[in-house]
Amino acid sequence: MKYILQKSDPKISYLIAKELRRQEEGMELIPSENYASPAVLEALGSVFTNKYSEGYPGRRYYGGQENVDAIENLALSRAKKLFGAEHCNVQPLSGAPANLAVYSALLKPGDTVLGMDLSCGGHLTHGHPVTLPAKIYHFERYKTEEDGKIDYEKLRKIAKKVKPKILLAGFSSYTRKINYGAFKKIAQEVGAISLFDMAHVAGLVAGKAYPNPIAYFDIVTTTTHKSLRGPRGGMILCKKEFAQAIDKAVFPGLQGGPHENNIASKAVAFGEALLPSFRVYAKQVIVNAKILEKEFKKRKYHLVFGGTDSHMLLIDIVKSRGLTGKQAQDILDEVGITLNKNVIPYDLRGPMDPSGIRLGTPAITTRGMKEGEMKMIVEYIDRAFLASEKPRELKSIRKDVRDLCKQFPVYKKSK
Repeated sequence: MKYILQKSDPKISYLIAKELRRQEEGMELIPSENYASPAVLEALGSVFTNKYSEGYPGRRYYGGQENVDAIENLALSRAKKLFGAEHCNVQPLSGAPANLAVYSALLKPGDTVLGMDLSCGGHLTHGHPVTLPAKIYHFERYKTEEDGKIDYEKLRKIAKKVKPKILLAGFSSYTRKINYGAFKKIAQEVGAISLFDMAHVAGLVAGKAYPNPIAYFDIVTTTTHKSLRGPRGGMILCKKEFAQAIDKAVFPGLQGGPHENNIASKAVAFGEALLPSFRVYAKQVIVNAKILEKEFKKRKYHLVFGGTDSHMLLIDIVKSRGLTGKQAQDILDEVGITLNKNVIPYDLRGPMDPSGIRLGTPAITTRGMKEGEMKMIVEYIDRAFLASEKPRELKSIRKDVRDLCKQFPVYKKSK
């Protein structure tokens, strides 16, 4: 079976093999990326790709759904067990559609959402002006203080002033824990629905290494890849009182037939996350991130928010090494280390060439790398920045990165 594509479409087969080689020989530090297991990939490429299944288990439009229903019910039961949720919807195609479904279910055009500003660690889907939700609903934003902390009294005053229908917590580059209880109290005080986007930390929550927001928020959205190590997809967890509205918003409101091959793959990932070994993994993700923090601080790097409580770091690379975010990203691409440029709070530079870089540990931890390797990674990164105009030295670092990665294969060869 594995040689069919090679014969039928050698160009695509070549590019897939080339991408696998890039992943194997390089170091993935983008905190929103990870390596799905062979079992997750097998389910994703299964015959469920062939089946149309509009609707929900037991309530489909088409016939022939007995196996589809069993798969989706497994995904739902595993997800609810994993996070302790009352209700779950696994049909959202990704994190952005999941957030849009929540807005659609609970808001009328023009209603107000209060969420974290993108530059301070929020996400595009939390109301950035370029997005569709921002054209339909009214978004207000709160920011962190200069030291990276959230001033909850200030947030409370903003909430009382703008009276949001939804108070939104969650982030894409904020590295500190947030006070779930404070958000819940503010939401109750102003009569808002509380929403937490845990896309980045879902795997850490599943692995009991990071506080679970389910008991504090009315609704929690997430992706199923990132630290959760599943396929690229979305999911909504909520209290039962919101279940009907959210399910209707997903289908038929925003989506047609769900991608059941993806849902089968989600079910596999949830099953893996329920294993004791996943708790070990989640704990190591944070341990590794703290080692990166320590090693960067030793080298006088300027860590935004002062450090991390999770799986990722945000670094002001202009202050640290006199490079822009794009320059730093491009230099590291040359040596096989992949991270992403990123805006920082109150950034004076534009988003396409910002002042920061963002990096994290989910993928390299999946490969089995631990504290010793984290120290080596920081050394490689720092060497690359210092040798940015020395091709020979960059080539030497590239070899070091490749040699280290060979010791930790992404997918072990079957015997």
